[in-house]
Amino acid sequence: MNPAPTRGHQEIEKQLLLWLETHWARPRGCRVHHQINVAPPGSWPNDFRIPDLVLLLPERFDIDRDVYFEGPPNVVVEIRSPDDETYGKLAFYAPLGVDEVWVVDRDTRRPELYLLRDTRYLPAAAGADGWLHSQATGIELRSAEPDGLEIQLADDPGSRASIPG
Repeated sequence: MNPAPTRGHQEIEKQLLLWLETHWARPRGCRVHHQINVAPPGSWPNDFRIPDLVLLLPERFDIDRDVYFEGPPNVVVEIRSPDDETYGKLAFYAPLGVDEVWVVDRDTRRPELYLLRDTRYLPAAAGADGWLHSQATGIELRSAEPDGLEIQLADDPGSRASIPG
């Protein structure tokens, strides 16, 4: 069994969860969950991963089995700590069919966004303004100085929040 993540990791997860629930999930009829088991169809409990957060659009609500999700969420969010297995999980999420993986560095808050293309993830390029755009959710992420993370709905700059370092 792995030890619990650091308080810094937990704080990023909490702040992201609160923002996503308030600005994205409730207003748009979507869902966000944390620390839920995700398994390929028919493989629970022998093959699963536990992302920090999962984002579901209504068309995927049917994967919810209470104890685990059977099939791909639209987005998984991983908060990366030094020497963890974040990047190794991409090989699990791709064949499962997770549309996007967001990786947020625990220490720098620098976001990365990976888009599923065919059978592998390709990193998304940030726009000239530094924003990474989630095609699945309409959410944008970017680094903020010093060591912070900014998040907003692409169609609502008033929703912008900073998750400090």
